[in-house]
Amino acid sequence: MTQPLTPAGAAPGTAHRTDLWKPVLLRAAAALVFGAVTVFWTSPSAEVMGWAGGLYLLATGVLTLRSIPAAGLGQKSSAGKILSAAGSALAGAGVVVALLHTDLLFGVIAALGLGVAGVLELACGLRYRGGHVLARDWIASGVVGVGTAVLLPFFTGLGAHALLGVAGGGAIISGVLWVLSGLTLRHDARPAAGKP
Repeated sequence: MTQPLTPAGAAPGTAHRTDLWKPVLLRAAAALVFGAVTVFWTSPSAEVMGWAGGLYLLATGVLTLRSIPAAGLGQKSSAGKILSAAGSALAGAGVVVALLHTDLLFGVIAALGLGVAGVLELACGLRYRGGHVLARDWIASGVVGVGTAVLLPFFTGLGAHALLGVAGGGAIISGVLWVLSGLTLRHDARPAAGKP
């Protein structure tokens, strides 16, 4: 008799999921691409900062929303609601930052979006610690998001390059963490998918 992918008594999200690694790696890719832009663009204008930061926040928010079903969560579950709010905060901040290009607005709005999303991811991770495969990743991502949000307003007076550096640094850290998570999930999903 073969073992089901989701055992009857297992907590939601604890079983191997064969498709969970995809949205995790997409989120990591968005973060790392943004981080690379911030590293290699030596003198960005406020418009470049707004578009790059806005697209990063929007993409991360949308990918967070799209990862909810892949994580085995329903939109109406408490974890689904928390992550929906986090994704919506990021996407909303991304739209505002992409449309309004000033250092002060970037520092404040991006900090609000990252801070709200970080607190929500941290809360979700702490609540589902030991009960979901992504709980530790939500905790780490939440801490990085809150840390970036706390630092960002202090750099508004230093211009676009400094703001992008802080946001990009947080993106690189969280991107590396999400890559490790995605590759681990991919590795764990292969044996589960290959069982007869």
